[in-house]
Amino acid sequence: MIKKELRIICPNGHLGFSPTKEDSFWLGAQTKPDYYCSDSGSDDIGPGPLGADKCASLYVWQKHDLELMLLASREQGVPMIIGSAGDTGTNSRVDMYVQIIKDLAIEHKIPKFKLAYFYSEVDKKYLRRKMENGAVIEGLDSRSFLTFEELDKTERIVAVAGVHPYIKALEMGADVIIGGRSSDIAIFAAPAIKEGFPENIAYYAGKVLECASFCAEPYGAKESVIGTITHNDVKVTAMAPWQRCTVASVAGHAMYERSNPYYEYFAGGMLDMSECLYEQWDEKTTRITNPKYIPIEGKIKVKLEGSTKVGEMYIGIAGVRDPYTIKNIDKVIELAREQVVQKFGDNGYELHYRVYGKNGVMGDLEPVKEIKSHELCIIVQGIAPTKEMAEEVAMTGTRQIFYARLPEVKGTAGTAAFVVDEVLPATSAYRWSLNHIVEVDDPLELFDVKLIEIGE
Repeated sequence: MIKKELRIICPNGHLGFSPTKEDSFWLGAQTKPDYYCSDSGSDDIGPGPLGADKCASLYVWQKHDLELMLLASREQGVPMIIGSAGDTGTNSRVDMYVQIIKDLAIEHKIPKFKLAYFYSEVDKKYLRRKMENGAVIEGLDSRSFLTFEELDKTERIVAVAGVHPYIKALEMGADVIIGGRSSDIAIFAAPAIKEGFPENIAYYAGKVLECASFCAEPYGAKESVIGTITHNDVKVTAMAPWQRCTVASVAGHAMYERSNPYYEYFAGGMLDMSECLYEQWDEKTTRITNPKYIPIEGKIKVKLEGSTKVGEMYIGIAGVRDPYTIKNIDKVIELAREQVVQKFGDNGYELHYRVYGKNGVMGDLEPVKEIKSHELCIIVQGIAPTKEMAEEVAMTGTRQIFYARLPEVKGTAGTAAFVVDEVLPATSAYRWSLNHIVEVDDPLELFDVKLIEIGE
């Protein structure tokens, strides 16, 4: 029997990145939703965690959020779905989440339940074989086709799953699903599609729920929202007593994080939101109708994300308040950079300056060209093949801000101050090497779903 309505709670737009707010979560749990779903990853965190195969979030925060969802969903006897486990969705992060679920089941003496999980890492040999057989791995956002050279340099690759492994896991009877790297919206769309709801409604539900309370106002992250799905519409409701899902907040979120505000792409097709209709349903709820699902023509294409190590990294931090130094900060940085070049030459390392109070956030895209700040914070990044070299590059580039000799300067007083005298070791530096798509014969080709039973 096809359901008339499906309710999904999303407690956190990036599970574990900062802890879920418990009050609104339990208010939502009391309404007995049909599914508990949350995305746990993002490429917003940059290529470092993927390349280093580590989390960008604290273990204790991730366990906290998983524990909330597991206890509520198991008490109610409904499925719980997590995608992009551990920030990146690599195999080790999936294993970590699976182990957390096992540990929590023992700790809370949870009766037996079925746990499904799948990996998303892609073996470079798989892509090499495809390329040798004539396949073109197409780049996104104006990137070139993938080359063998770039593939060989890449440290780690994940494929971005669509709804397919989640639907399979649900069909296998999974009570809890831990997914590798995944499309944000697939985590929510999959149960709706599996339950018989139309793709256009299911995918829009995923789009509006993916970031939890980001679609509500006033702004407040990590609060729960609930999406109510019918065969004709999606209604999204804020659970925090002080938040509302309004036409403005929901429509604004639909345009979030994209170059084109109307289109959302995923393995299998595209969601067209250009003709969506929004209406205020009640004080805390907005209703959305008329999204369009456009399936892909031909074979499904799966997005690939890959990270390449650039080198070891150290960071220096300098503060400047002297008005003359601030006025001539570009010259100061040029002089400091010259000292590094004198020691190391022009190549074989990277030296970056980020000047907060000038253009530290937007860089060359900053439209305000005149410095109006009374003080600046300068972050210096030294990147090199070895830690020893990276440390010296960063230290030279930082300390020479203090020693920079500008015209009319008579002494060292007031030029620069250091938060700490040393430079600080950082995670190795990485860059995105793959933002590409690969054509697959089977949408589950890169995602092998496994099912185990755990609990007492």
